[in-house]
Amino acid sequence: MSFWPKSRKARRRLTILLAIAPVLALAVGLALYGLRDSISLFYTPAQAQEANVAAGRKVQLGGLVQHGSVVKHPDGNVEFVVADQKATAKVVYHGDLPDLFREGQGIVAEGTFNAQGVFEAKLVLAKHDERYMPREVSKALKEQGEWRGEGAGAPAYGSQKP
Repeated sequence: MSFWPKSRKARRRLTILLAIAPVLALAVGLALYGLRDSISLFYTPAQAQEANVAAGRKVQLGGLVQHGSVVKHPDGNVEFVVADQKATAKVVYHGDLPDLFREGQGIVAEGTFNAQGVFEAKLVLAKHDERYMPREVSKALKEQGEWRGEGAGAPAYGSQKP
């Protein structure tokens, strides 16, 4: 029994398919390889610790800005802590923060973790009105049982000492 069909038309179709399949597979592989750095995964601080995010990998970190953690330096650097119910992450950002950035409010920061585990943000996004919270942040807070509903005050993670 031969691999090639007896029909001339079927052999031609099979030959064309065998010629196109590797080219198509190569094109898909190259596209995925080229886009690998464009994917930015969203993590809360606890999820980032559990996932052991590699230093230098571009991610989004979201949570609530811890009360009393914002430190502004004269050189334009800003340090603050993003917290969820289980963990915290120190964030360093160089530049002007959004006007709506406040302690106790939900934010999403885009950037990378450095070798010391500090998140170096390239962009910080804050909610734009009293009812809005980024979808990823609200979903993560709901999964952790920390969602307080629309307009409720944010908890002060880490500000109380046991």
